[in-house]
Amino acid sequence: MEPLKLVALDRDDLEVISAHLQDSTVKVAEILWRPAENRLVVGLDRFDWEAATGSKPVWQRRRAALRFDRVLSCKCRNVMAQEKNKVLTLLAVEFTENDPPAGMATLLFLGGTALRLEVECLEVEVADLGPVWAADTCPDHPEGLVIEGEARRA
Repeated sequence: MEPLKLVALDRDDLEVISAHLQDSTVKVAEILWRPAENRLVVGLDRFDWEAATGSKPVWQRRRAALRFDRVLSCKCRNVMAQEKNKVLTLLAVEFTENDPPAGMATLLFLGGTALRLEVECLEVEVADLGPVWAADTCPDHPEGLVIEGEARRA
């Protein structure tokens, strides 16, 4: 399977990225806010949903990076920088325009944790970095899981 590399410049593009990143795991230490560069970079272990739903399902994770450019501010909820080894599970990445093309990008994690980015415009990239390994389980969510008022894949 080819490594994933996607760019998002609008809400529709970001929804595709969000679907690929659902159930990725992220260590707090791998969330890098670079205010001088107006950039947020997140190292993550993404669950490969494409491989898991193919004709011969394989459960695997891939090392990947998520980058947001043109970020004006980064605010977090329930994230403590000193908890460097805490592992978060990414559920969705959303975007709300408030002064087109500017808006708020939100990374929603299991347990109510979130990162909210104020962006000049949407400039997002996700890319697989190489390492792939077998996953012991396929992520599963309770029926009717609701995130920010919208039903997601169960």
